[in-house]
Amino acid sequence: MTLAGTTQTTRSAQRPDTGARRTGRGDARPDSGRSRRTRGAALGLLAWVVALLFAAPLLWMVLTSFHSESDAATNPPSLAAPLTLDGYRTFFGADGGAKPWFALANSLTASLVSTVCVLLLALPAAYALSIRRVRKWTDVLFFFLSTKMLPIVAGILPLYLFAKETGFLDNIWLLVILYTSMNLPIAVWMCQSFLAEVPVALIEAARIDGARLPTILLRVIAPIAAPGIAATALICFIFSWNELLFARVLTGVVAQTAPVFLTGFITSQGLFLAQVCAASLVISLPVLAAGFAAQDKLVQGLSLGAVK
Repeated sequence: MTLAGTTQTTRSAQRPDTGARRTGRGDARPDSGRSRRTRGAALGLLAWVVALLFAAPLLWMVLTSFHSESDAATNPPSLAAPLTLDGYRTFFGADGGAKPWFALANSLTASLVSTVCVLLLALPAAYALSIRRVRKWTDVLFFFLSTKMLPIVAGILPLYLFAKETGFLDNIWLLVILYTSMNLPIAVWMCQSFLAEVPVALIEAARIDGARLPTILLRVIAPIAAPGIAATALICFIFSWNELLFARVLTGVVAQTAPVFLTGFITSQGLFLAQVCAASLVISLPVLAAGFAAQDKLVQGLSLGAVK
């Protein structure tokens, strides 16, 4: 009896300690949640700071484009300077200068047509490298990548001589061909990784039903890989729109693109900063609009295949 009473007393004495330990764990949970929220708030604040640092040059360019040349050239620049549209009037030719419409149309034509050509060539190549893999397909991929290792400036002189002898100098279709060849290796690499995520069972089912390769590409593969294709198209469009060296050397007046037109604001008289900022903002708008329009497709496409 004495031993049993002692055991019960010992167990009853231990129970409050267990409850205290449970209470202690319960008290630690709010602290853990509070520290997690604090850490999340700090990371969110840091992300906003980094985003503002990246956006600061763009915001400064927008503000400078609405200043006069005298206010834009002050050092340090004045934030409270009066706003004006003189830079935009000069860019659009309201003051009697050159108008940018032909240059913008040339850039749009070269970028859109070359992007369509790149997709038409890259999708079958990516199909052969990811789904119906050819022999030594990894060597083929590295061959495509090796074509990007030659600096553009190393091949600009032969291209200039070729364009001069064949009559393609100052021709927009020469830029279409060059932009297509320039973006095709990147497009093949991107599309190959996207098409590798397409279930093979769907393709086999379509082939059993009698579908040919064009039908499989358009009706089976394209809807599934649409985010990746959109991301590839957007990146090719941006690269073509922003390209300067080919357009600067191989075009003159007829096939002048928007980046080449932008360099006309840098003259021997000096740098017209407000006009350059206004022109840069207008020329960047198509790319920004395309990026915002395909933002969800771009994020989904670039992350496609990242998580297995």
